[in-house]
Amino acid sequence: MQKTASSSTLGPDGLDIAQSFFKPIQGSFPPPPTSRNTKISVVGVGNVGMAIAQTILTQDLADEIALVDINADKLRGEMLDLQHAAAFLPRTKISASVDYSSTLGSDLVIVTAGARQIPGESRLNLMQRNLALFSKMIPPLAAGSPETILLIVSNPVDVLTYVAWKLSGFPSNRVIGSGTNLDSSRFRFLIADHLDLNAQDVQAYIVGEHGDSSVALWSSISVGGVPILSFLERQQIAYEKQTLEKIHKEVVQGAYEVISLKGYTSWAIGYSVASLARSILRDQRSIHPVSVLAKGFYGIDGGEPFLSLPAQLGRSGVLGVTNVHLTEEESQQLRESAKTILEVQSQLGV
Repeated sequence: MQKTASSSTLGPDGLDIAQSFFKPIQGSFPPPPTSRNTKISVVGVGNVGMAIAQTILTQDLADEIALVDINADKLRGEMLDLQHAAAFLPRTKISASVDYSSTLGSDLVIVTAGARQIPGESRLNLMQRNLALFSKMIPPLAAGSPETILLIVSNPVDVLTYVAWKLSGFPSNRVIGSGTNLDSSRFRFLIADHLDLNAQDVQAYIVGEHGDSSVALWSSISVGGVPILSFLERQQIAYEKQTLEKIHKEVVQGAYEVISLKGYTSWAIGYSVASLARSILRDQRSIHPVSVLAKGFYGIDGGEPFLSLPAQLGRSGVLGVTNVHLTEEESQQLRESAKTILEVQSQLGV
């Protein structure tokens, strides 16, 4: 059946309105032909990796899930634990191996594996150990699934997404970091909690680094299509900037609080990554704040930093970056966040 022309061409003189909303990714590759079976590989079966795998299973996002880890006993135990739930789940083939060859032909490879920080270890030394790990891991994953999309979840996610891009040789639209997708969910939850709303009715983004230099885009927050800050100003309702800063600080500290209380994060990142997998594999063209090659967007010109921007995701990965209006203060903060990431990237020698 022939696809009808998009209604986005209804602008004056046949202008494609969609091009005004999104800045396309240069040199991106088209999506591969759709196959009947969808295969997702999850590399790393720690708390995060298994939360992702479990959420993908319950949401019926794949026909096959391949689990990979260096700990053979834990790996087999996790596989069996999921397989024993087969009667309660959509039919999905679940396999596990210590060998990367088990990921061959994956449509999506999700990487959660990473070196853990040793007490007293410098950030640079931790990064060097993660670089060594990724140098052994990414090339065989890319070679075994040359048309796959790499979704990096390991932290520090922005820098490791850059590393994965360099090591894979893939076009930048097919290497994505989970970035601030979860930060933005925390942000929406806190705003909704303050206003006694459903978080799904709040549109709000955290961009930049997944970390201390992240940027809250207060100017573009809306609830039910109503821009919040401009509405308050029109109604002459006073609000304190300190209150906004406190909410952003709660977002940044959110993961640390969860880790201090239960020892790790798992469920929220599981749902976050599953939402990205759904948007990509089902070509939903949804917008998510994820870590992408930011050069050329929002005035970021120097180097090749990977950081989170509101991006449209589909079957070929990153389809474009949304042209969200930023205030001058937000733009400056985003550029500073890019500098922070570039300083770390420059020390890796990749």
